[in-house]
Amino acid sequence: MSSPKEIEIKLQLPSANFARLRRVPLLRRATRSKRSENQVSVYFDTKRLKLKGSGLTLRVRRTGNRYIQTIKSDEGGLFERGEWEAALDDSRPDLKRADTSALEPLGIKKLRKQLRPVFETRVQRTSYPLTRKDCDIALTIDRGEIDAGDRTLPLCEAELELKRGNRACLFEFARTIARATSGELAVKSKSQRGYELLAREDAAVARGEAVDIAPDMPASAAFRSIGFACLKQIVANKPAVLAGDPEGIHQMRVGLRRLRAAISLFSDIVAEAEVRDINRELKWLTRELGPAREFDVFLTRVVAPLEKSHARLTGMRSLSNDLADRRDAAVARALTAVCSRRFRDLTLNLAAWLDVGGRRGPRLSRQRREQPIETLARAQLTRGWKKIRKRGRLLAKLDARARHKLRIQAKKLRYAAEFYKTVFPGKKKERRRETFLSALKDMQDCFGDLNDVTVHEKLTTGIAKASIERSARPSRRVFAAGLLTGHEEARFKPLLAAAEHAYRDFRKLKPYWH
Repeated sequence: MSSPKEIEIKLQLPSANFARLRRVPLLRRATRSKRSENQVSVYFDTKRLKLKGSGLTLRVRRTGNRYIQTIKSDEGGLFERGEWEAALDDSRPDLKRADTSALEPLGIKKLRKQLRPVFETRVQRTSYPLTRKDCDIALTIDRGEIDAGDRTLPLCEAELELKRGNRACLFEFARTIARATSGELAVKSKSQRGYELLAREDAAVARGEAVDIAPDMPASAAFRSIGFACLKQIVANKPAVLAGDPEGIHQMRVGLRRLRAAISLFSDIVAEAEVRDINRELKWLTRELGPAREFDVFLTRVVAPLEKSHARLTGMRSLSNDLADRRDAAVARALTAVCSRRFRDLTLNLAAWLDVGGRRGPRLSRQRREQPIETLARAQLTRGWKKIRKRGRLLAKLDARARHKLRIQAKKLRYAAEFYKTVFPGKKKERRRETFLSALKDMQDCFGDLNDVTVHEKLTTGIAKASIERSARPSRRVFAAGLLTGHEEARFKPLLAAAEHAYRDFRKLKPYWH
């Protein structure tokens, strides 16, 4: 049984800018119709969090003397969620009044006995009906907190739910509110944030989520699902970036690379003019995050071990301190980028493009957009596989730039295989896919190490030159830079041999998608 869907956009608002909402003409016109109320929502789950593990949430919300039980499903994408509601007599969940289709796989009788409160939200909710000739939107502003017992988290967010009209109108209203308040796209629900608070993971690194794509899903719908998964990874890593976690920067970059790979894979069905604008902004953010990651990898994997083995060499300590300063400056640059209006605009515009735009005209590719993703995926994987097999034969003769291109192709093929995990079902194909992905990952890692050698040599050369220009006695730092360069040069041949070996292993594999 399909669940009713709510179509909504959630924005996270800075508490300090909350008063700016009064300046929004849309809200001023709706002020007379606004309604404010206090709400307490208690979320229930089992001790082992079975509901969370199944992508479900169960809450009982009290507003005045009224109690509403709500079950929500994460299925449907970033802006759509399954939802079942029922009125209750008191604050205790009553599964007999629920649509049990979503709960049946968990065993309803056993589940009823195991349910217990896990966290709650307390908010003051202000609701505005936003009406225009072409659409009706329900805007709710929530201010309050999430309480997980020994820890709390402040809440200040806006939800815009489409009641009537097209989805473009929903994004138009969201942009207006976001620009007035410096609000930004939120990709986590209150329940997700509550579970993270419960597990003390509210600034945790977010890795790419698996995308559930049926073989007969239209190609355009598959692209939309993949794009939203990548967007979620980008936005969800902002707390980790702000917390100073280097892995947060890395995973945000991974989300960007996955999204750019997806756009490239589906270039036949997306509008060229819109893609140029989107890619320009994605490249900007990638550039802003890149140096922080490069310096961090260099310091932790190369400089720190050498500094330890050459502890008495003052030039090495000086060089290490200089690199640490440069890394800190690069991290500050990354923080400035993710806190900027440009980042906020990028994520919201990207969400709108994935949801309501980004398709070529019907004359050019309607047939391609509507073809089953299985057909398109098979062609994409075959094309990428053949390119790598062809270029990899000359691996030993490739220069750094050509090796980098081969690395990008391997990465793109790996992302494609991960995107299409559910498109080619069957235990035999699953085993072959895992073997294929393992070999591809080994080869990609080798290419990545070779690329790191090139990047590290450039970083070292740049610092050595700067030392000569700035210091009257740069010999010690230049000597230390020479040690680093020599260390990386010594790694090159073994890494190239490992890459050739990984390529030969990959070449032996047959396509699992045939």
